Amino acid sequence: MLLPAALSSSTFTLGLFIVFYGLDWVATVPPTLKLTTDIFGKQQSGILFGWILAAHQLGAAVAAYGGGVIYTMLNSYFIMFIIAGIFCLIASVLVMRIGRNALTAKISGNM
Repeated sequence: MLLPAALSSSTFTLGLFIVFYGLDWVATVPPTLKLTTDIFGKQQSGILFGWILAAHQLGAAVAAYGGGVIYTMLNSYFIMFIIAGIFCLIASVLVMRIGRNALTAKISGNM
């Protein structure tokens, strides 16, 4: 939400945005790897984390392309922001279910 303001202001503001955006990535990637290792074990974590990153990049490409198509059709990003928010909510629910099921199975020895 702050990127348009950062692009239209000083270089310092854009630099500040870049730092916080980078910190966001640092705050999410290591915990994802840790959770993958905790749930699936060290032997499987490398390949699974690779698939997680590949899926993330594919989703980012589809979102970027879809955003461009929607902007071209409607001359607005509003609908794309709504769609992105809906997908974030769906993903949040799915991630909570996957984590709970995997940890329950690991604790009970079914994994």
